[in-house]
Order: sequence, then structure tokens, then C-alpha cells
Amino acid sequence: MQAELTKSGDFLHRSRTQPSSFDNPQSFFLDNGVKVDIQAPGIISFEPANSADTVKSIVLSCGVHGNETAPIELCDAWVADILTQSLTPAHRILFLFGNLPAMDIAERFVEENMNRLFSGAHSQGEGLCNDERHRAKALEEAVSAFFEDAEGERLHYDLHTAIRESKNEKFAVYPFLHERSHSKAQIAFLAACGVKTILLSQSPTTTFSYYSSHIHQAHAFTVELGKVRPFGENDMSRFEDARLAITALLTEADYAPEVDLDTVDIYTVNQVINKHKDDFKLHFADDTPNFTDFKAGTLLATESGAEYIAQQDGEAIVFPNANVAIGQRAILTVVPTTLANNHV
Repeated sequence: MQAELTKSGDFLHRSRTQPSSFDNPQSFFLDNGVKVDIQAPGIISFEPANSADTVKSIVLSCGVHGNETAPIELCDAWVADILTQSLTPAHRILFLFGNLPAMDIAERFVEENMNRLFSGAHSQGEGLCNDERHRAKALEEAVSAFFEDAEGERLHYDLHTAIRESKNEKFAVYPFLHERSHSKAQIAFLAACGVKTILLSQSPTTTFSYYSSHIHQAHAFTVELGKVRPFGENDMSRFEDARLAITALLTEADYAPEVDLDTVDIYTVNQVINKHKDDFKLHFADDTPNFTDFKAGTLLATESGAEYIAQQDGEAIVFPNANVAIGQRAILTVVPTTLANNHV
């Protein structure tokens, strides 16, 4: 298996088609001294030969939603390049391919939205009642084990693509930091990836990035790189900035891009609108792009006994989805803010 992997680099393909070959953890070294640890299907980490000199521990996750293919293809390529030694990491890196069965059926999830199952949510309510809940728990455990021995900077970029078009094609959600400060350096890195819109979350959530941020004090982000497309149909040129910046992050000891932060649009979450009734309905077209803004008083959504309106001029919608499960978020609304207002 080791020889086949280091020749082909097809870790993801084998994880999807021959998952039993990774049922038992395995470790080996590449000729360049990089240590490879495979914990389970879709979970692989790399440690450079000079690990004592590394200052970053980097988690790159993708496929938490199985139909968000561009980030999966990017991560697959990075893993293959490291395994075949065409790319040498300068830092510890953990790659997580989240929902393998959902990838196989080209759907967002099989039974349950995995990105609502972190920070222990997988074991609440009905408990570990489906494969997605078990997988979310395993992903948490992989991150915890990886960060446990991390002495330097901890980073986690959970890579996604959005269901709908967006007026701001690439954007990132910065999890609620409690008493910690936002990072100018991290916002500059995201801008170098082509992600020049940042949403500052104002409350705890059960997303993967919030888990790493809150539990492990990592710089963590949910990064939306574009729109959902089937495997093989992505225009990868649209992801070139992200590919180049993340490759530099992985391979350079001190990659620190300089970006004019005035070119970055900062929003803060104004309303989190959850679905409580089966008759929840959006009052704008299904193809309305993310970041479309409305005037104060505009009706955004209704359900039995409730109306939800824009509270101020310029309030914009993000992630609207009337088809979520009862109790889950159906819309975020956001309003412009500045870095200075948020203690960066």
C-alpha cells in the first residue's frame, strides 16, 4: 500500500473506493524524511523532517458537504503532490476529507448536515444515530490529537463552496472569538487567497471552524471559495489565488502576504434566523445571490406566527435555505462594519 500511494498519490480515491484498506492506522516515511500518518479513510497528516523547527500546525478540511467539489479537488491535489514528493511541506499538516459517502452520491449530506454536528452536537439529542454523527466525532478527535502536541501557531481552514451564486464570490466566516481578538495577518492571508469578504460571527455555533477556534484556540475559518459544481466541472482557474497562497503557506517557513486591508469588505452578523415551522418560506427568489441587500422593513421570510424583516438599510442575506431541518439556521443577515470596530 505504501509503495502504491507514494507512486500514485491517490489517497482520496482509495479512501472512497477501498476504505477498508485504511481501517487500521499506518505510518511511514517518504524519501525526503516527511512522516505520513493515515488514521482512517480521508484522514491523513504529514510532518516534515525538521519538525522541531516548524512553527505552524495546519488543518485543511474539505468535503464536510459532499457536493462542494472544488475544495475537495484542491486538497486531493495537495495530498497527492506531498505523497509523490513533488511538494515538500514546511509545517505539520492534517488533511480531512469530511463526508466520503456524500461525495459518492454527489449530495450535500446523506442523513444530516455535518457542519451542524461539531462541538459535541454529534452526541446530543438522538446521539450517535447515523454515520455523519460518527464521522463528525472522528473528525473532532483527529483535530484534537493533531493540535495536542502543537507548540506553535494553530490554523484551520474549513474549505467550502456555496449552494447559490454570490455578489461576493469568495468569502469567509470568522467564528465568534469570545474574548480573543481578530487577526489582521489571517485576514491578509485570506485576501491573498482571493477571499476579500469576511463575516464576523457574533455567537457560538456547531460548525467545524468554531470547534477548532473555541476548543483549540486556533485561527480557524469557514472559507467559501465559490459555487457548488459537480466533480470535473469546476473552472479551477477561479481558485488559482487560493491554490497559490495555500501552497505557499504549506511549503514556506514564514509565508506572510502583505495585503491592503482596505480592499477587504468586513461584515458583522445582524440576525440569525432559524426555521421553527415546516411552512417556513423565503420572500425573495430562490436564485437571489448571497450578499444581496435590502431596505429596512423588507419582508425576508415568514412561518406560522412569525415574520422576519430587514432591520436596517443595506442588510444583506447570506446562506438562505428554507429546506434546512427544523431548528437549524435558515438565513444569516449581515451588515457592513470595519476592522477598527471589532478590536482587530
